[in-house]
Amino acid sequence: MIPFSILDLSPIAQGATAADALSHSLDLAQHAERWGYHRYWLAEHHNMTGIASAATAVVIGYVAGGTTTIRVGSGGVMLPNHSPLVIAEQFGTLASLYPNRIDLGLGRAPGTDPATARALRRDPMASADHFPEDVQELQAYLEPLHPGQRIQAVPGTGLQVPIWLLGSSLFSAQLAALLGLPFAFASHFAPGDLLEALELYRRKFKPSRQLDHPYTMIAVNVFAADTDKEARRQFTSVQQAFINLRRGTPGPVPGPIDEITEYAAEFELAQIRHALAYSAVGSPETVANKLTEILEETKPDELMLAGHFHDHQARLHSFALASQVLRRRR
Repeated sequence: MIPFSILDLSPIAQGATAADALSHSLDLAQHAERWGYHRYWLAEHHNMTGIASAATAVVIGYVAGGTTTIRVGSGGVMLPNHSPLVIAEQFGTLASLYPNRIDLGLGRAPGTDPATARALRRDPMASADHFPEDVQELQAYLEPLHPGQRIQAVPGTGLQVPIWLLGSSLFSAQLAALLGLPFAFASHFAPGDLLEALELYRRKFKPSRQLDHPYTMIAVNVFAADTDKEARRQFTSVQQAFINLRRGTPGPVPGPIDEITEYAAEFELAQIRHALAYSAVGSPETVANKLTEILEETKPDELMLAGHFHDHQARLHSFALASQVLRRRR
């Protein structure tokens, strides 16, 4: 069986606080380490009252400090929001504190709305158009010091923190192939280009210092419970969250409801069925069957599981069941 990992957005549930969400993230990571998960990644989002992982490097340090063996990283840092030198210093610091455990996943979206992106105070000349150059600049800061190099990341220089490219488009797939970097596709919320992107990346991949062969990871929502009915009920939390975002009314993660069709119009349900198509929702048997179908279709080198739950205990139970399903595949 391929390695399996977790993507966490530190969900802030209705009635809870960011402190609660961050404590729950650490608790899940500690359990995940015991359950055999390979990585624990956190994602950068801004101005989202349902997500507590905006200061991604800080949260990575918190989680890495409370665990001992699991790899911890970003899924991802939205590089257009930052200078490459600052990210090199942040992740160089993390890699110095937690050697051989830190991953640096990079995305080129802002992870927020346009007004908030402007509030992040990035140079207005910088944008996603400069993403390839920014990635290469960041790579250079993490390489060994070159003669005559005037600017270096301290810590960071020479640490060669593993870099991943993240995306939901053909652009990211092509860039990852060109630079010889591992590629993670955001199929848990934007699956449209998944199969074409994987084929393109594998076909155009060029070996690099970091990687000598293509390496792909796909993200899948997993909502596992003792019964199909309970899993579908828990899944309504992320369904509501997606619908609310599209309505322009994002907020804390809603509690589950019995019937999602009573919450949304048919056109909204069609939108989320497409966005969340790569989801395994149900009892362990149902989840096993769906994951087998997805893995046979996509043939990734690694599987990343996402679960944006309202209830933390239900989230723990889901990831515990998922780990049992995936370990049985071995």
